[in-house]
Amino acid sequence: MPRDSSLPTLMIDGRPPTDLALRHVWNECVGAGRANEALRADWQAQFREAVDVLGVRFVRFHGLFHDDMFVYRVEDGGGFAPPEPLPEPVYTFAYVDKVFDAILDAGARPFVELGFMPRALATQTETLFWWKAHCSPPTDMGRWVELVTTTVVHWVERYGIEEVRQWPFEVWNEPNLVPHFWTGTRTEYFELYEATARAIKSVDPSLAVGGPSTSVFVPDDRYAGEYHDPAHESSTAETESPDELDWRPVWIHEFIEYCAQREVPIDFFSTHLYPTDFAASSLNKVRAITRQKDATHRDLEVMRTVIENSPYPDAGLHITEWSTSPSSRDAMHDTLFAAPYIVRAFLRGAPLADSIAYWTFTDVFEEGGGGIGPFHGGFGFVNEQGLHKPTFHAMAMLNRLGDRLLAELPHGAITASSSTGAVSAIFYNYPADMGSEGLASQRTYGDARALSEIGPELRVRHTVEGLPPGASFELEVLDWEHGNVAEAWYQMGSPLNLSREQTAELREIADRLDRRLLTASDHGVLEIDLVLSPWAVASIAQESTH
Repeated sequence: MPRDSSLPTLMIDGRPPTDLALRHVWNECVGAGRANEALRADWQAQFREAVDVLGVRFVRFHGLFHDDMFVYRVEDGGGFAPPEPLPEPVYTFAYVDKVFDAILDAGARPFVELGFMPRALATQTETLFWWKAHCSPPTDMGRWVELVTTTVVHWVERYGIEEVRQWPFEVWNEPNLVPHFWTGTRTEYFELYEATARAIKSVDPSLAVGGPSTSVFVPDDRYAGEYHDPAHESSTAETESPDELDWRPVWIHEFIEYCAQREVPIDFFSTHLYPTDFAASSLNKVRAITRQKDATHRDLEVMRTVIENSPYPDAGLHITEWSTSPSSRDAMHDTLFAAPYIVRAFLRGAPLADSIAYWTFTDVFEEGGGGIGPFHGGFGFVNEQGLHKPTFHAMAMLNRLGDRLLAELPHGAITASSSTGAVSAIFYNYPADMGSEGLASQRTYGDARALSEIGPELRVRHTVEGLPPGASFELEVLDWEHGNVAEAWYQMGSPLNLSREQTAELREIADRLDRRLLTASDHGVLEIDLVLSPWAVASIAQESTH
């Protein structure tokens, strides 16, 4: 790729920079629990912060058509009196409008996941979660198509076609997880996708639609048939070396074949890449598997190859859920250890996807009900009180990077902005003693913190030449002593219910990073020489001259 002429003439460690495009896949989209949670004031405040500080551009969530959003109405809702059936379904969008208005007003857009089924259209009801999602095929596909079409037309009328053309439309969520997120067969999901995709295109052919939104790669045939067959999991559960197995995407090849035969549009492929698995042995004992630290990168390479060799080679790739694990009760999400892990994975995955949506941006998340305690292993970058976890600061550091990759380094990257020329960098210490291991889930923070004994520290030394003489840079370091809010809570005695004073104290600790100024020499040379403790992440960002 030719060098951008707007960038200054730089040298990195005595060599010309690579100057490649750096796509910010980490904040293109983030996940959230369900649509109804987005009506809460704290959710909206935390989302605005995610947009402003983390650079988030899209948000995806479940439950758009769930009963608590009151879109599909077949009765008048009589309250104390018996409800009166309506002669025809009525569509009301007041709740949905509030959510979408809030997202757009914050400066972001919806990544529209179409699901789940309204009770009045569901073949099975109350199938999943504390909030009783109806995850079944429709009783009447024509009514489902009418629901989708009416909703998309409403958005076009409310927001304009030019705006809605910028929204991706994803059909359902993890339909391979039968009988949880889907109670039908694989073919029934493909039929739902086909009907939905054609409905969306009937409104406007340029609207982007994709799927199949399947969960995790697997190395066996449990999803090879119409239903999930646990009998095929035993080989995975009983292997001594799961990382040596052939991990494969779920339903992607079958989805491509089905759609290609029927000329069904696929504008993008979506799937989930949690670097974990749960497999049942021949004795029906469930084994939790944590894959090696580069599992996400390997899976992305597989997906990219599949797409390039498919009848849809120009389709996009959106990883619509990703985290260290798919559990909202995994204490690792609250820890410092997650910060260098996600930085490393995002940087390595950047060239391979259009977006990698971290699941989720907030602990306001109720699949299993509200969390127990302020640090209960929720997915979020922030906890329910809005306290910034180490992953929040890691994401903020990633957001400071430019859109040009000047140097891809063993422990980070040096970048520049093509619009301003400002130089920025990120470095991390995912400790060498971890070897190829990823981060295993932990039920409690007390168990998770054992990783603090892993080392060693890492010295980072680089030279950047060609900068403005005396250019100033802000150095920000996240480590065990700075910004480690869950550890501070643990040292408090792990209070279940925080007082106002404790919340204020933890808020201050959460944002107390190690911040210093670095200055380029009179000859425009910046000498970077850092010693990063295990699990630390550091950001260097050139200060604006305006």
